[in-house]
Amino acid sequence: MDSAFIRYIKCVGTGARHNRDLSREEMQDAMARMLDGRAAPEQIAAFLLGWRLKPETTEEFLGAIDAIDAVTKKSPVENGIELGYPFDGKADNPYIFPLAAEALRPFGLDVVVSGGALQPAKGGVTVREVCRALPMPENLHCFDRENYCKPLADLSPVRMKLGIRTGLNTVERLPDVGACGTALIGVFHKPYVKKYAEIFGERYRRLLVVKGNEGTPEIFGKCRVWVCEAGEIAEQVVDPARFGIDYRKSFDPIGKEESLRMLREPSDALIQIARLNAALWLFAKGVAASLEEGWEMLHG
Repeated sequence: MDSAFIRYIKCVGTGARHNRDLSREEMQDAMARMLDGRAAPEQIAAFLLGWRLKPETTEEFLGAIDAIDAVTKKSPVENGIELGYPFDGKADNPYIFPLAAEALRPFGLDVVVSGGALQPAKGGVTVREVCRALPMPENLHCFDRENYCKPLADLSPVRMKLGIRTGLNTVERLPDVGACGTALIGVFHKPYVKKYAEIFGERYRRLLVVKGNEGTPEIFGKCRVWVCEAGEIAEQVVDPARFGIDYRKSFDPIGKEESLRMLREPSDALIQIARLNAALWLFAKGVAASLEEGWEMLHG
């Protein structure tokens, strides 16, 4: 039991009248205590629940990232682009990153994904499960959190017992393990676009926020994309129909084996969806001046 950690629990868990936001430095210290084992599992659960309900601030997210960075092993990937996936998995549709990464091989662009044990609360198929089950293209780098940030991985049991999303679900998605400078992350709600730009803008020269499938940065249907660069945010609409793609995404759980089968035996429509995402990645990295140009490059 960490007596010093109790003050942080009081900041987030004493009710609306007495709760207060933590400074970046305080949150860094609180997160460090959770990561190095000074805080007991019961204390961690209490803090994460209170932090979620308070709710979290940008400064607190930044402080948590500072502490996580301090215990993360970076493995730079030259000419890479990082994809920030939720650690609670995908439930209704397959991942497309193995197919899209393969499409980028002729352009010398490497793709970075990170995964680990399932986190609350969707119960979907995880990035790690896909990376372990299928052969990956040579330009796709799958990083396992057990290796690049074991202290954060070790919080999985208490998070699963808590059983709800917490602020860690946000900060863990872009660990910058490949030091790529360019990244994509998915978003459910538009108000989070600005927050993601504030949280991750320090880490990446160019960040694309995608209102993608199941909270991932993957485009499966008509959606919005925000380009965050140099303190500016530019919005655009992406519609697969404009590229002649008619993919019928699922709204029902498909299970791990079906998800993997769809990647082993992709339909023509899924291949085209993967190429559309690859075109977006070419645009994100600056290889293409626009999504349309990226699409033409892939079909040239």
